[in-house]
Amino acid sequence: MNWFILFVAGLLEIAWAVGLKYTDGFTRLWPSVWTVAAIVASMLLLSFALRTLPVGTAYAIWVGIGAVGTAIAGIVLFGESVSAVKIVSIVLLLAGMAGLKLGSAA
Repeated sequence: MNWFILFVAGLLEIAWAVGLKYTDGFTRLWPSVWTVAAIVASMLLLSFALRTLPVGTAYAIWVGIGAVGTAIAGIVLFGESVSAVKIVSIVLLLAGMAGLKLGSAA
């Protein structure tokens, strides 16, 4: 269950990272409110998951989900460039997260 909670926390990290783009430097009220709510929820869920998961593994996976998801969201939502190097880097991040999960005792 804690791995699922960690996954949801990672999805919320993607949400707040993308949300930052819409806040326009926290000058737009509702995007700012939703972004801050996503930050708080993501951190709370991460802290719940850390009750039983190893901190190094859980944190790295949380950040990895956010990094991969935000990179993909940037491509899809904002038309950011796609290159072979970017795709390979995303795949390497996914491989690293899988390795951390497989190597975890929890």
